[in-house]
Parts: sequence; structure tokens; C-alpha cells
Amino acid sequence: MKVLITGSNGLIGSEAVSHYDREGHEVHGIDNNLRREFFGPQGDTRWNLERLRHTTRHFRHHELDIRDRQKIIDLFKSEKFDLIIHCAAQPSHDKAREIPFVDFDVNAVGTINLLETTRLTNPEAVFIFMSTNKVYGDAPNEIPLKELPTRWDYARPEDFNGVREDCRIDRTMHSLFGASKTAADVVAQEYGRYFGMKVGIFRGGCLTGENHSGVQLHGFLSYLVKVALAGESYTIFGYKGKQVRDQIHSADVLAAFAEFTKKPRPGEVYNLGGGRENSASILECIQKIEALTGKKISYTYTDQARAGDHICYISDLRKLKSHYPDWKISHSLDRIFGKMVGALQPA
Repeated sequence: MKVLITGSNGLIGSEAVSHYDREGHEVHGIDNNLRREFFGPQGDTRWNLERLRHTTRHFRHHELDIRDRQKIIDLFKSEKFDLIIHCAAQPSHDKAREIPFVDFDVNAVGTINLLETTRLTNPEAVFIFMSTNKVYGDAPNEIPLKELPTRWDYARPEDFNGVREDCRIDRTMHSLFGASKTAADVVAQEYGRYFGMKVGIFRGGCLTGENHSGVQLHGFLSYLVKVALAGESYTIFGYKGKQVRDQIHSADVLAAFAEFTKKPRPGEVYNLGGGRENSASILECIQKIEALTGKKISYTYTDQARAGDHICYISDLRKLKSHYPDWKISHSLDRIFGKMVGALQPA
């Protein structure tokens, strides 16, 4: 099988490269290290590209920009891809307000460039789009909550499993990043439903892992571990630090993609996160990292929450598990923390 992965230097992209290379497939990656431009030296992913070059056997890197339609067309014409995993994005909720044109061109226009080129060159290919839970905007904040000592949680028993895919995606504040990803999400659905292409849309929660180039504006858990180990200060934005996210390791993301590839459902949407079992608030994450490292984390608090941010977000995984019963979470929250701290601590 010939596989194309966009954003191949990033967290999910690099995991996909390694996964399909191990299986002996011909793997192509697109990445132009735009993350460094977005976030500065800390966001640079070139180290991950070098790691992949040294650890893979069937990987070919393309220094391309998904906004460059003609170059994308030329690549797809020269290489007939059987599977496209689209992870490339401007990923920051906050950064988008500074670069709205770039954000929309990368997230929305780049996605339709890839979808339409796939349709024209190999419409039978499987296309996986890495979307985001930010397509729901702040609608999840309307779910009744209760305040506990270290976290917010859902107040009603019927909400225990988290946010479902039928949560609305309009009439809500998204952030510009959320809006551009929503545009891409809906377009991807349309290529599945209207054209009958094998397109799957995965709305990620907090995707994480030891190969994440986390920065303050994106990659919460990776950045928090880095701050802890470096003895720097972390800033908590609003909600008393009790805001909750569900963490999913990149390997479990790839396992979900693999299941979809075996039996694709055109235009289907899935929430993809760690679920209830891997949920934690910022305060709880700080406590876990302190216990693991023996280091006290210094942090400051500001009452001003990020616009459109979720107070409590847990991905309801029941739809994904019902469609693909062989998929499950293999990385517990404690295992994720252990791998991240182990990778970042000096030898």
C-alpha cells in the first residue's frame, strides 16, 4: 500500500509514518515545518523528521505546503496513493487570531486541495481527516456541570460518557481556529457523503505523546511536562485550573485510523480522545507530574479564560467503539505521563 501523511513531522503524523513503515508500506510525508513559523524554535519539528529518517526504511519526505495546489496535484499524479492521512494544520486556538488568513488557508483550503486532488487521481483511496473537538465551539459548556475539589465534571448521569457527535457545531463561538477546522470538517464529510469517497473524520480531544513538540499555545500536556522538568512557570487561564480534558496517546489514535482503513464508512464522524478513563483537570495533571518527577511545578493563575475554551470536555467514544469493536485505549493516563517524563528527562 502507498500511504501519504500530511504534517508528517508532527505528533500524529510522525506516529503514522512509523506505524505504516513498520508494516512495510511505502510511506510518503508532507511537511514544511510551518510549526516553527507559528510557534518559534520550541515548535520546530525538524528533530522529528531526522528521527524518522534514521528509524524508518520505506519513508520519503516531501518539503511541500498543502496550500500549493499545483504542487499537490503534481505529487498525486506521480504517486497514486491508497491511503491519505491528513494531519497538517495550524493547530492553535489562540494563534489563529493573529494570522486569520494563514489559519484558514492552511486548515480549510489545504484540506479541500487534498480532498479534490484525491478525488481526481484516485477516488477509491481511503482519506482520514484529523479534525478537532473545537468544531463544537463552546457548545459543550452548556452541559450542566458540578464543581468538585480538583475538577469540573458533568452534573447529569446521562452526560457521564462525555460529548457526543450530535453536539451542534453552529450557533456557538469556536475561535477562528475552530471555525477554519469546522469548514474543513464539513467539506470532508461532503466528499464522503456527496461523492461517496472513503473519508473518515476524527474529532480529536487532547492528542499527546512523547514525540509532541508542545508549546504554550498548543500541546498542553507536553508543554506542562517540559515546564515542570525545566523548572519554569506555567500559566493557568481561568476556570480555577479545574478545566478537564481527555488525553489520548498518538499510538491509540493510529490504532483507530487502522480500524477505519480496514472498513471505511464514507463521511462518518467520530469523537476521538482518551474518554472518561483518561480525563484529568490541569490541577490533577500538575499533581501527577509532581508525584512522578518529585519536582514542584511553579504556576501563575489568571481569571481570564481563553475565548471559546471548554470547561469540561470528555470525548464520548461509544460510537467509535460500536463501529470498530476491536479498537480500545491501550495507553492509560499514568502510562502517558511515564513515557513523556521518561523521554524528556536527561539520561
